[in-house]
Amino acid sequence: MNIFKLSWKNILAKPLNSIMSVLLFALSIGLITFLTLFNHQFKKGLENNLAGIDLVIGAKGSPLQLILNSMYHIDAPTGNIAIGEAAPFLNPKHPLLSGSIPLSLGDSYGAFRIVGTTPSIFKFYGATQVEGDIYKKDFDVVTGSDVADKLHLHIGDEFYSTHGLEDNPDLAHDHGHPFVVKGILQPTGTVLDQLILTTPQTVWKVHEHDSTATDQEGSGHEGHHHDDAMHNHTSMPIIAIDSSEAQVLTDSIIAALRAQPDKEITSVLVKFKTRTNIQSLNLLRNINANTGLMAASPAMEINRLYSMMGSGTEALQYIAILIAIVAAISIFISLYSSLKERRYEMALLRVGGAGPGKLFQMIIAEGLWISILGLIIGLLAGHLGMELAGSILEEGYKYRFTGMLWIPQEWWIIGGALFVGLLAAVLPAIQGSRTDLHRTLAEG
Repeated sequence: MNIFKLSWKNILAKPLNSIMSVLLFALSIGLITFLTLFNHQFKKGLENNLAGIDLVIGAKGSPLQLILNSMYHIDAPTGNIAIGEAAPFLNPKHPLLSGSIPLSLGDSYGAFRIVGTTPSIFKFYGATQVEGDIYKKDFDVVTGSDVADKLHLHIGDEFYSTHGLEDNPDLAHDHGHPFVVKGILQPTGTVLDQLILTTPQTVWKVHEHDSTATDQEGSGHEGHHHDDAMHNHTSMPIIAIDSSEAQVLTDSIIAALRAQPDKEITSVLVKFKTRTNIQSLNLLRNINANTGLMAASPAMEINRLYSMMGSGTEALQYIAILIAIVAAISIFISLYSSLKERRYEMALLRVGGAGPGKLFQMIIAEGLWISILGLIIGLLAGHLGMELAGSILEEGYKYRFTGMLWIPQEWWIIGGALFVGLLAAVLPAIQGSRTDLHRTLAEG
């Protein structure tokens, strides 16, 4: 007698009850899996983009907004700051700082943010390889790998930027000098994959031209928009980013910025030489108390974000757990109610040589079959849901979400699902194994 085959046939004998239990179980497992995948990738993305940055310095406002805007590029800037105010933190000889990166924001292309900054940003975020070359002059750009893939950009392509983060033709700067793609970064797993990088001066020049350009000038450059049909695309070699060359270019850009104290940038990303120095630890408080600037700690603000996000995801997890409990009760009721209808059948099994242990195993196997089916369907639904939602989440969070990965936490989901199925079947299994053979046959 094959207990597993018999238990499977028992499940098929009550298809509606079994399907209801499986679907309820699958719903809870799918939701828990989706939330687990989201939390894992969300936290990993935030951690990858910390890039060892100790402070972000910008205009007064919300510290969390400053961090999200300057490091994760998923919020609007708090405002601009004069280079004259930020100049001390752009000093290569600053006694407390090992490095600083100026950021100028405001424009985008295809809803991907254009960032005016120095080539030292590659080292900050661990970018080591580029197809083509890094940018060396104004209006040259290096795009992230995701930008190039989604906008079909290639080396040598030209385009015009749009004001803000919306892909709105009415806000396009469709005149003046076009941006030219000089390089495409290899994937880094950081926010760089979602950015278009150029010099800070480029961002100024785009808006300076806007303030003086006429409508007639704008109409004379319509042919410069990016068009795949206008270019013969050839692959360029992938080369290692020369850190010495990047540093020379960075020093040149920083010197040019410091020479124009009245100009504005959006923010400065800062790394300390040492995090244990008491002066470094007090720098955030000193900036906020004694200057017109605001400093924010990425670690502190991301912990705040975790706590805010955590309350929402925890609520959804509790809902998923509640659905799992309802599914377990459904399995229990289904098995328990079927015992009355199958008492005579079980008595015949006993007569045929099946002991109480065999009946116990059969009912346990039925509970496990339902939980295994719900588990498989739920895991597939959770991963498929994350894959389908990935593009929507990517638009909001600016890094990739995928359902095509397996994470260690899912072993806990599997173990928990099997335990719930087993627990739901234990009481009916005990009741079934205690079937009174003589009384049941007499009644039958």
